[in-house]
Amino acid sequence: MAKLRMGMIGGGERSFIGAVHRIAAELDGQIELVGGAFSSDPDRSRRSGESLYGLTPERCYGSFDELLTSETSRVADERMHFVVVATPNNVHYAHAKAALEAGFHVMSDKPMTYSLDEALDLRDTVARTKKVFGLTHNYTGYPMIKEARHLVRGGAFGNVRRVNIEYIQGWLATAEETGGNKQAEWRTDPARSGAAGCIGDIGTHGENLAEYVTGLRIESLCADLTTFVPGRRLDDDGNVLLRFEGGAKGVLSASQIAVGVENGLTLRIYGEIGGLEWSQMEPNSLIVRWPDRPFEVRRTGAAGVSPPSIEASRIPAGHPEGFLEAFALLYRNFASAVHDAELGKEINSEDYDFPSVNDGVRGMQFIETVVASSNQGATWLEFPKAS
Repeated sequence: MAKLRMGMIGGGERSFIGAVHRIAAELDGQIELVGGAFSSDPDRSRRSGESLYGLTPERCYGSFDELLTSETSRVADERMHFVVVATPNNVHYAHAKAALEAGFHVMSDKPMTYSLDEALDLRDTVARTKKVFGLTHNYTGYPMIKEARHLVRGGAFGNVRRVNIEYIQGWLATAEETGGNKQAEWRTDPARSGAAGCIGDIGTHGENLAEYVTGLRIESLCADLTTFVPGRRLDDDGNVLLRFEGGAKGVLSASQIAVGVENGLTLRIYGEIGGLEWSQMEPNSLIVRWPDRPFEVRRTGAAGVSPPSIEASRIPAGHPEGFLEAFALLYRNFASAVHDAELGKEINSEDYDFPSVNDGVRGMQFIETVVASSNQGATWLEFPKAS
């Protein structure tokens, strides 16, 4: 097939994630951005489409409704195949649902929706429309995360005993939302972000990564959320005790007030006979520990790593691959699913190794359970079973 045609909602001027989506989607030559509604402000949207993305004026739309109406009316070999939802959390659901029902596949930012009820309805919509839905938990795309998953799920360490996830940042250590920082404004606004701040923004990445690598589902949790910055309306720091199926225990720490820390995502998993450690700040290395010999450092693309890790790499060992390449892997796998769907094949997103609508539901279950636990004085609560 020719390149898939992508539309975008959000991602206009002053957006960080819009450019990331565009670069990641186009990195493997399977996708091209053809149009979008890049802002809720019509003039800014059209200006963004032309100046940021170099699109023709007729496909720089002033609103989401205009985007859907115009793209739906185009002939099949011009119409976009899928749309990217890169907007604040409170409008993810409406945009994704409308796009699916209009016949377009969807790739969405996380968390998937504003509430769990919306997430459950969106899952039903995906099933009903039979369209492909992807979610940008991009850290699952790193080659060394594929290696970690291969080792843990393959039983290299025996039964998992302990899972530690830490995701700490420092960019919200002061009241950035009061100084014109657009990204801080909506992330700290309950009307746009949802029930959680830090735990929804980055804590969900930790939850997703833990379950993705181990294959274990969280069964119950105990959470303590804090808002340290005076006047802030959502949490900016949180600690969660986790109990996984099979008896493993874990700790998830998320913070956006860790002064001076850039993007400190780390994962540590320990089993009966070994363990591993990975850090997003040094993503091309995976430390593997054994009880009876020196630790190993496995490297992206190097000899001896697993086929899933090799398949996730694009360039020879020693050439660093990072955030954009990991993000692009999600798009590469998503594109394979969309290509097959367009050929009339029955699609099960789980077969293509990218986060799906089911992961989005898990994320919203995590947020709501964490918030409820914290509000009840750090009470242990059951995590809803996958369904």
